[in-house]
Amino acid sequence: MKFALQINSSPYHSSASLTAYHFAAEVLAQHHEIFRVFFYHDGIYHALKSANPPDDELSIFKCWSELALKHDLDLVVCISAAQRRGLVDGNVADGFRLGGLGQLLEATILADRFLIFG
Repeated sequence: MKFALQINSSPYHSSASLTAYHFAAEVLAQHHEIFRVFFYHDGIYHALKSANPPDDELSIFKCWSELALKHDLDLVVCISAAQRRGLVDGNVADGFRLGGLGQLLEATILADRFLIFG
């Protein structure tokens, strides 16, 4: 089965981000496919390259980057939401890329299931 995910909440604002991450990891472990993860609204903060949580806290930023690199995931950050919040091209973390709502629309069309977190 092919999934697409949308994450709307900031990394530490709620448990939505961590829930989405664990869901994605489990989907991939079950040999399903994740077509795209789209970060929208405050979800764009997942792609902040300069984020540096304390050493004793889980770095959800690093988790998403590592998952993307390991499984060749397409992590798309909404460029409009990013620009509104001051996230620019040079400050996007590894594994993420800026894109538009066209990528979100494509994901909803091509995936078997589309889930929204946050």
